Amino acid sequence: MTTTQTQTERPLDVLAIGRSGVDIYPLQTGVGLEDVSTFGKFLGGSAANVAVAAARLGRSSALISGIGADPFGRFVRAELERLGVRTRHLITDGRYPTPVTFCEIFPPDDFPLYFYRRPSAPDLQIQPEHLDLEAVRTARLFWATVTGLSEEPSRSAHFAAWEARGRIRHTVLDLDYRPMFWDSPAAATEQVQRALQHVTVAVGNREECEIAVGETNAHRAADALLDLGVELAIVKQGPKGVLGKTRSQSVTVAPNPVDVVNGLGAGDAFGGSLINGLLAGWPLEKTLRYANAAGAIVASRLECSTAMPTADEVAHLADATATEAVNV
Repeated sequence: MTTTQTQTERPLDVLAIGRSGVDIYPLQTGVGLEDVSTFGKFLGGSAANVAVAAARLGRSSALISGIGADPFGRFVRAELERLGVRTRHLITDGRYPTPVTFCEIFPPDDFPLYFYRRPSAPDLQIQPEHLDLEAVRTARLFWATVTGLSEEPSRSAHFAAWEARGRIRHTVLDLDYRPMFWDSPAAATEQVQRALQHVTVAVGNREECEIAVGETNAHRAADALLDLGVELAIVKQGPKGVLGKTRSQSVTVAPNPVDVVNGLGAGDAFGGSLINGLLAGWPLEKTLRYANAAGAIVASRLECSTAMPTADEVAHLADATATEAVNV
């Protein structure tokens, strides 16, 4: 494995670790892959998308991930850089190809995903010794996902990063659970419970919370996450909005009505805006309202990474929603 030449730089706003790859999305909706005739090629992978979303909102952003020594790997690196994400922590792995992901698009709520990541993927081959621990320690916010815990050596790299960083503010775990990456739900629960001992913020939907803490009720799930030591628990509830809870505060924000084109990037856009709100020190209600708006914007678009909204776009929708709520 090789990595790009390191250079001295100021501490990052955001350092994410996790999946990167190529999304191959159909340009026809409402049909199965067997009937699709044309596709679009986009940067993908949850951690990559979140890093792009944060960069789009003006945050200095970098990604720890792996790519193959192949044309798709070169595409991932180039797209990250074009979209404002620093790539000096990107590892090139000559053993496994850059993963690709296909989806089907059946709006408003059916978007099957087909991952091509076997026998493994380069982003799961990150080893502890590949980490720039100084960058991990000094980043204003460190973002990781549950997918990175599904396989070694990535699992050990995640825990090495958390141990080096310590449980400092803005250490976030995205409960992004993908069952096809795990031997069993129980195996995922074991690793998520370990990981929650190292983070200050946890964010996921009700199904992901069930894997993490055995609860699908939003308030009970948030309480269970807080009991494990996080400072902020965020539970996404779909049409019921999003709940954010600390030991002293509980806020629920309604979703934004939107004509859904492709819902797959909404959670990553939510994550990027959540990062922006946390770093800005916004009140919890504003942070969640803006994150909801970012997710809604991307859900109304076809692609993920290249669909991430600007700060002005997010503010326009979020503030309009707040005004409507006040006027009702």
